[in-house]
Amino acid sequence: MSITAAMVSELRKKTGAGMMDCKKALTETAGNMEEAVDFLRKKGLAAAAKKSGRVAAEGMVVAVSEGTVGALVEVNAETDFVAKNDAFKAFAAGIGRVVAANVAADVEALKGLTYPETGRTVSEELTHQIATIGENMDIRRFERIDAGQGVVADYVHGAGKIGVLVELQTESTDEKVAELGRQIAMHVAAAAPQYLNRDSVPSAVIDKEKEIMRVKALDSGKPENIVEKIITGQINKYFGEVCLIEQAFVIDPDQKVGKVVEALAKELGTEIKLNSYARYQLGEGIEKKEDDFAAEVAALSK
Repeated sequence: MSITAAMVSELRKKTGAGMMDCKKALTETAGNMEEAVDFLRKKGLAAAAKKSGRVAAEGMVVAVSEGTVGALVEVNAETDFVAKNDAFKAFAAGIGRVVAANVAADVEALKGLTYPETGRTVSEELTHQIATIGENMDIRRFERIDAGQGVVADYVHGAGKIGVLVELQTESTDEKVAELGRQIAMHVAAAAPQYLNRDSVPSAVIDKEKEIMRVKALDSGKPENIVEKIITGQINKYFGEVCLIEQAFVIDPDQKVGKVVEALAKELGTEIKLNSYARYQLGEGIEKKEDDFAAEVAALSK
């Protein structure tokens, strides 16, 4: 297939590799973007693949928690100006409370629930807010965590740019548990783990990483009899980068997150388990049209 400049540009954004290297990678993989990323990584020409895509949508992420229940919601708007509007922020916060108070299968089910402040359905309230504010809005996604026993902590960063929930399972009611939960939520916001622990990482992902490591090691001239040892060390490092339990704690980088949880459990004389987490970054994975003013001017002159 024909390799376009736009494809090369997209691959450069994803990997940071040079233009000619990107063009060669796309040519070798018949234009398959993911395979081209892997091609560059195997050659040692790319950083780890950026999976989330460009952050482009406006709006805000709301995180709320009370005791054992937490809710995470992303509400989108067209412009950052509206996202800072008090009415928009109040509506988004209201949706967070609805999610926390109810179990809904998906966004459509959520829209059928009652919005307590007005008695309208969530869908009707959304329509009302669009008409009032004068800009298109939508509820993109939500997450609800019910710990049953323990604590759900929340954290919002950058006025709604990133929202996090963290679930700690424990019988303890000590306020130190909630405090640690919030600290871990702040860590998740900063470190953006992809998985909770090693068991959460799909085997296909591990196999893919090992193959990339193997090719790079062999291409660098390492003998085959030590390649497996190299891969073992590198895959452990990979887990330390992507798994929350094994990441260095941002508040105390000398400690792993899992060890910090274990230390508090020992201090309180009870079991504490970091059971789950959720992290939303505003607009991740949404592509927003970028205006090409030069092209528009050229078109107008024709």
